[in-house]
Amino acid sequence: MMIEVAPQTMQKSSDTKIATARPAAAVNRPRPLKALWRRIRKPLARSVLVKRILVNLVVFLVRFTSWTNPMTKDTSDPVDYFKKNAPVILALWHGQHLMVPIFAGRGVPMSGLFSRSADAELNAQVAQKFGLGVVRGSGGRAGSHTIEKGGARALIALKRVMAKGESTAMIADIPNGTPREAGLGIVTLAKITGRPIIAGAYASSRRLVLEKSWDKTTINLPFGRATVAHGEPIYVPADADAEELERKRQEVTASLNEVTAQAYRRVDGHQ
Repeated sequence: MMIEVAPQTMQKSSDTKIATARPAAAVNRPRPLKALWRRIRKPLARSVLVKRILVNLVVFLVRFTSWTNPMTKDTSDPVDYFKKNAPVILALWHGQHLMVPIFAGRGVPMSGLFSRSADAELNAQVAQKFGLGVVRGSGGRAGSHTIEKGGARALIALKRVMAKGESTAMIADIPNGTPREAGLGIVTLAKITGRPIIAGAYASSRRLVLEKSWDKTTINLPFGRATVAHGEPIYVPADADAEELERKRQEVTASLNEVTAQAYRRVDGHQ
């Protein structure tokens, strides 16, 4: 079941006139609640208590959604596959990754890459509650297939983590860039570590899609059915040049799109 918020539409008859502009008084009418929110949102974002409440609420919702969405019969447990190939680089899409923390701490030690933004801070705290390690940094800039300084430091930190035998979860597409297109960061990590990239996806039959968000963020809802899907390992040679890296980047993009589509076909009954 897909839950979507449909835009409001207006119908007009031939004898009805629709006003094309609001009176100036209506345009300039004060909105006290909006003004209040603007004044308090920054202090709330800095509040340790508010962050703690939000993190615990998200953790509960993720667990509750997982408990009330049994896996489809054709779903295989990805943990065994990850163990077989560990350490791996688990590739995910922005907006499709909210339920991934439930697989942490199940015999596959794993860390995740999180940006240094305020929003990512909450995500990082949620991940830690599920047993994920946290590395802060960025995989690249929007509109660019190059690695900026902060991203390079993050890749070095991830390489050290993987050298200890720990797997890594990484969002493949770049924040506010082109959605569903892998950046260079994830293939560079595979090159410098020698470890495989495995595309992964989680889908549920009941979900809310935020159509206006740049990445079409999907919020998984309780009381449906769910599945996980994964691709084949993608290795990047240590001597890969720019052309080879670009080919591997496109391969990761294709693999992620395929497993995501496969997961949705399962839960929507098209497979």
